[in-house]
Amino acid sequence: LSMKNILRAAVYPNLYGLSLYNIDEESARCLFTDEILSSGIFKNQITTLFITIDKNNEFYEEMILSATNICNHILTVFTSLIYLTLYESSYKKRVPLLFDDAFLPTFRSSTLLKLKIRVQCFDDCLYLLDGPFNQLHTLCVDLVHINQPHEIKNQGNLPNLKCFSLSCNLGTNYYDELILPLLHRMSNLEQLGLYVAIFIDTTFIDGNHLKKNIINRMSRLNQFKFYIRSFMHIRNQVNFPSTEDIQRTFIDFPNNNNIISYVDYFSEAKQSQCHIYSYPSFMPYYGNITNNFPGGLFKYVRVVSLFDEHPFEHEFFLRIQESFPFMEQLSVANYKSQNYKQSYESNNDNRNLSLIEYSFLGELVILNVHDDYIEQFLFNTKTYLQNNVLLHIKYESLKRVTHNFTREDTRINCAKINELKLYDKTKCSNSSLQEYFPYAKISYTGKL
Repeated sequence: LSMKNILRAAVYPNLYGLSLYNIDEESARCLFTDEILSSGIFKNQITTLFITIDKNNEFYEEMILSATNICNHILTVFTSLIYLTLYESSYKKRVPLLFDDAFLPTFRSSTLLKLKIRVQCFDDCLYLLDGPFNQLHTLCVDLVHINQPHEIKNQGNLPNLKCFSLSCNLGTNYYDELILPLLHRMSNLEQLGLYVAIFIDTTFIDGNHLKKNIINRMSRLNQFKFYIRSFMHIRNQVNFPSTEDIQRTFIDFPNNNNIISYVDYFSEAKQSQCHIYSYPSFMPYYGNITNNFPGGLFKYVRVVSLFDEHPFEHEFFLRIQESFPFMEQLSVANYKSQNYKQSYESNNDNRNLSLIEYSFLGELVILNVHDDYIEQFLFNTKTYLQNNVLLHIKYESLKRVTHNFTREDTRINCAKINELKLYDKTKCSNSSLQEYFPYAKISYTGKL
């Protein structure tokens, strides 16, 4: 039975919430334009709506347009809506929406109080705050990127907003210009979540900065959850702050026992970064993890990236899997060979390594890596992958590690790849490659 038939089959006087998973444009139009439902239960009863939008469309622009068309129906049909979630806990299935009066002329409501959503850019975030929802008190927004908006139309206070959460996986150069000014408009904010990566020039974001520029500006703030990774290039600095220096800035910070911080310096790349975050954490992303990672459990993180100028050993990957059990996307960047690999091989000790099982991993990026890390993930004696994994890898590296697509040690995991994106290679007709990846759709992207 379809959802439409179920809802029309009986009277549901106590039904106030509705969840629709993986809905596509045609199904949404059929459901939302039904005269009986739209004039009855949808209009008068449903106050809570949870929708995830189908992401099977191959073309990104068409997917966004389809999602936009679905959203155009929602608030004209569900006129009593108070809580709306257009967000999927699974990162792979999240559809970023594009908001603009031209695209969504009917996406507005005078009853909506709480909205959780993923959008394209900072423009979309401002649009949601400054226009269509005059009663909104809670906004949780996940952005694809934070770039300079085309125009900041409204810079007034947002007195109704009590709870705000902002997250973005990609780093931004516009923390001072965009994020802080936006937060300063939220004078009555009681709960704040801030999960961002920031490119800075001279000074890491630390406890002193957060107290001065955020906490002291919000007199009603009683909960502040955050993950902030500040990243800068090393130029002519002489004295660099240590992890202990950063941690001391949180001594008189609210809930100071639950703040974790650490600093990484990369001498070869002439770069440095500082992680600061509240724990336990609700952050969806954790970027540029190094061997200095202090561990912990991060149940909400779906996207992880690893980078270091020192080797990642097998035990490190085991720690990562244990800390991020629901990780869906993993990127690794490390050109240093593993120190202990040779000893394992010389002692024929691979069987004694703990098998690392990635139960939810759907996308693996191993482009800028030493061959050891390709073996780390493709050897079925070291790593257990689920089926239907998207793999990003350089063609020549893959060819080398798999011994020209003949190696038995890597065959099992390669058979679990359902999409293979090959870099640094134009399309070639290699029957051995296709046979080695029997279930994979293979594409070539040329140069990185």
